Amino acid sequence: MSKRILEVVDYNPQWPALYQKEAELLLSILNKNIANIHHIGSTSVEHLAAKPIIDILVEVNDLNLLDSCSDIMLFHGYKAKGENGIAGRRYFQKGGDNRTHHIHAFEVKNPRIVEHLVFRDYLKKHSNIAKKYGELKKQIVKNCNNDSNKYCHSKAAFITHHLIKALRV
Repeated sequence: MSKRILEVVDYNPQWPALYQKEAELLLSILNKNIANIHHIGSTSVEHLAAKPIIDILVEVNDLNLLDSCSDIMLFHGYKAKGENGIAGRRYFQKGGDNRTHHIHAFEVKNPRIVEHLVFRDYLKKHSNIAKKYGELKKQIVKNCNNDSNKYCHSKAAFITHHLIKALRV
C-alpha cells in the first residue's frame, strides 16, 4: 500500500487554468444545483507556496441533491468523503494518494463559505502575510512526516489568527 507524500511547492501559474477546467466539468455534472463556484485555498493565491492540490468551493442549492450525485462524481474521479469533520460540508477528493483536487461543498448561505473566501482574499491583499504562510507551510511539511492531521494542526493557529483579522476588515 502506498503512502501519500505531502509536499509544498512554489506557486504554479497553471493552477488557475486547472481550476477553470475542473470548474467547467463540475458545472456540467452538477449544473442547476450549483449556485456559485470558487477557487479557494493556497493555489488560488498568486505567488503563494502550496500543496499542488486545487481546492474548489462549491455553493449548492441542495446538499441532498449533491449527495445523490456521488456515483457520477465517482465516475469523474471524485471520492465522496461526507462531511469529513466539518458539519454541513460535503467533501470530495480526486486522485487518491496523488491528489489533484478537493471539493468543499456547502449549501448557499453557510457561514463557512464566507470564511474561505475572506481568508483567500485577505492573503491576496496581503502578500507579506501570504509569503509568511507559504514559508510556514514549507517548514511544517518538512517536519510532519507526511501526516496530514499534523500538517493541518500545525498551521491552524496561523489561519485562525489571520482569519479573525480578515473578518474584522
